[in-house]
Amino acid sequence: MDVLLGFWEQITTRNAPLPLQAAWLTVAAAAVLVLVPAFWRQSRHVITLVHEGGHAVAATLSGRRLGGIRLHSDTSGLTVSHGRPGGPGMVFTLLAGYLAPSFLGLGAARMLSLGYDVALLWLMLAALALMLVQIRNWFGLWSVAASGAVVLGVSWFGSAGVQGVFALLVTAVLLLGAVRAVLELHRTRSHSRQAARSSDADQLARLTHLPGIVWVVVFLVIGVACAWLGAGFLGLV
Repeated sequence: MDVLLGFWEQITTRNAPLPLQAAWLTVAAAAVLVLVPAFWRQSRHVITLVHEGGHAVAATLSGRRLGGIRLHSDTSGLTVSHGRPGGPGMVFTLLAGYLAPSFLGLGAARMLSLGYDVALLWLMLAALALMLVQIRNWFGLWSVAASGAVVLGVSWFGSAGVQGVFALLVTAVLLLGAVRAVLELHRTRSHSRQAARSSDADQLARLTHLPGIVWVVVFLVIGVACAWLGAGFLGLV
């Protein structure tokens, strides 16, 4: 009982906000992880993990049967669900992928603005644990387990300052990486006919009879808006 009470106190205690200089340096580090190609090839896995998690959550909420998630070393992923091939549930499932990193980043920014750094880290860990049981390939298992180990280590052993910096770094990577992922989607669609047929935007186009570029713009506008609102929550704008 004492352990549970201690844990509850830990996750409900508000941390002091990071000094503004430390916050800006952390966001700058996140920008490097997203903008520099060598680092983006690694940090892109975080966006893919959340993207596929978004598909999985949306499929479950819309009544579809989740078949599993695969994450690949080239940063691609696949979420399989079973149900009607069209209709609102399928539209909702497809929409959720590119929007998930933006909305998760925005929610994380709000939690950080309220001082709930530790609670955010434990929520991330719980989400990774739920996702782990749906992974259907070895690289995906390794990727989710390694991510969980890092979050657990910071949550359990990190000081308040380390926890705050790590939580803000992940939040900023989600918000900035979500926008870059949409820009990559547009570039890939422009250069590859096969990619244009199989992308989330073009699957939405077939279901809704709106051009794929409309959905790319929707993803981009929402991504930029979430990044701006998130910066506002964090006192950076």
